[in-house]
Amino acid sequence: MSATQLAAPWHCRRNIDIRKTMKPIIIIGAGLAGYTVAREFRKLDKTTPLIMITADGGGFYSKPMLSNAFAQNKQAQQLVTQSATQMAEQLNATLMTGTTVNGIDTQAKTVDTSAGKFDYEKLVLAVGAQPIQLGLKGDAAHHVVSVNNIDDYAAFRDRVDSPKNASPVRIAILGAGLIGCEFADDLAGAGHAVTLIDPSARPLAALAAPALSAGLQSALSARGVKFHLNTVAETVTQADTDLRVTLADGNTVEADIVLSAVGLRPDLRLAHAAQLKTNRGIVIDTAGQTSAADVYALGDCAEYTFSADGATRILPYIAPIMTAGRAIARTLTGERTEIDLKPSPVLIKTPSYPLALIAPAPHLVADGTWQDEAINGKTVCRFYDTNGAMAGFGVSPHDNAIRTELLNALGKKAGE
Repeated sequence: MSATQLAAPWHCRRNIDIRKTMKPIIIIGAGLAGYTVAREFRKLDKTTPLIMITADGGGFYSKPMLSNAFAQNKQAQQLVTQSATQMAEQLNATLMTGTTVNGIDTQAKTVDTSAGKFDYEKLVLAVGAQPIQLGLKGDAAHHVVSVNNIDDYAAFRDRVDSPKNASPVRIAILGAGLIGCEFADDLAGAGHAVTLIDPSARPLAALAAPALSAGLQSALSARGVKFHLNTVAETVTQADTDLRVTLADGNTVEADIVLSAVGLRPDLRLAHAAQLKTNRGIVIDTAGQTSAADVYALGDCAEYTFSADGATRILPYIAPIMTAGRAIARTLTGERTEIDLKPSPVLIKTPSYPLALIAPAPHLVADGTWQDEAINGKTVCRFYDTNGAMAGFGVSPHDNAIRTELLNALGKKAGE
């Protein structure tokens, strides 16, 4: 049974009719982004009514753990550290689980849900992102799975543990980016036979220096992971009890399970219906406000604006969520607060070759250069733009002292 099926529809701190009290703060989404805003808000305001609405079970878990739990043999329920009821109690909030949001009226300041319509004083969108659909062909394309939440992980875990699968389970992973590589290392560490398929010439190509990509590929290969690079999956068909993945280069991969890890797209369905300004994500200003008054957004659904140059960017990582959550919470109390987006390394959870990196901005990559060196057994790579300033870096294995040194050197020329 999934987390959603286990949860009661509502979890209330107090037995009150939330439609007859002062207008509440409403947060749509109960992932890390939503819960971060709620926690930070409650540090500042103990009494304003707070409603959280989510279509899932509302339990708190660390989403990054989903791609790092097989080798630790953790079931889905073991990843949930606090139940919906516990979260509602902790936050003095009404937590509406298993509840669908049908629409938002930003003029009337109402949220229409499967449980009724609710007024809000201020609204926060923390609706996350959805897996990118590849449009695969074949009679078994519908058997391709993605893991984007705790229920997805539970279903995926059930398939991997199914008695009908021989050991080791053969898993083809579409996508050798951050999530694909983390799953590959995790599943291989749990004893499964993993094949990574990606259109790039190397794993983690969009984020890491070539030297670090090569090191990661070598480490994963040593774990038994196989690679099909410079190609993509075109069809998935049923072949007796197997799934057969046919690649654009003519090769085929036989698998028990096909996992898509090609990336996520911000969930813009509610934003579009509410006519909020969107680009790749929901566009927010430097304090997290959308194009509608009293409506804010953060996390994987948001496109952040940088105060320095007005550029916007999607930041699907933990540090920006925490920073944005603190700032938006303060703004919700009436004190407009800028989101202080400082560079923060992304830690790649590949135990066979752990990495910490800040990728250079995509528009810099074509003309800049990577410089590599070995420091005390660690591979350190620095990216320099055309002006000679360091605009990105990576290190493996990651080390606090080296990370701090590299962070301090960002934006500076070599030797400064």
